[in-house]
Amino acid sequence: MAPPTNTLPDRTTFEIMYAGKPPWEINKPQQPFLSVADEVVSPVLDAGCGTGENALFLAARGHQVTGIDFVEDAIRRARHKAAERSLSVRFLVKDVLTLGDWDERFSSVIDSGLFHVFSDDDRRRYVQGLRHVVEAGGRLFLMCFSDGEPGTQGPRRVSWPELYDAFAEGWEVKSVHPVRFEVNPEVTDFSFSKGGPKAWFAVIKRNE
Repeated sequence: MAPPTNTLPDRTTFEIMYAGKPPWEINKPQQPFLSVADEVVSPVLDAGCGTGENALFLAARGHQVTGIDFVEDAIRRARHKAAERSLSVRFLVKDVLTLGDWDERFSSVIDSGLFHVFSDDDRRRYVQGLRHVVEAGGRLFLMCFSDGEPGTQGPRRVSWPELYDAFAEGWEVKSVHPVRFEVNPEVTDFSFSKGGPKAWFAVIKRNE
């Protein structure tokens, strides 16, 4: 999830958010990712991993996981959690917009609140990068803000057609379901729908 502003955030914005209490930090994975855990196949990339809850959850299930984020403090905290829990996860400080330059390949990718932070151009670059690192037949599990969420706080809203359009080439959208983001209850300086911000949860397959 992005900072509580409808502007496109940069690295500094996220660094400031992590210095406080980010609304997306709930100390566990978002529920939809728990629901599809049995569908995840190693090796796994957690793109925009934050402090690592999704990556650590999957590592605890025996997966080979790499988590990347461009905020150094988030990665530092993720590595600390891994050490505390005696879990093996590779956490890297890396910008997801550089995936196209990476030699790594993954069978599954987790995107929990990353896709919706990008401008149109960066969104295309991100999806192209994903296509580069996801193995043929691999899957992307993506959760993003929905255009059903009223107001302007939080990240860009994403419509159902926008999701399909973004993954029109080289991908097959297997499913898109309405869900809700859980937010940190200690953060009260913004307002979302009762029950949590409305979101989409998509399962998207990389074409063979």
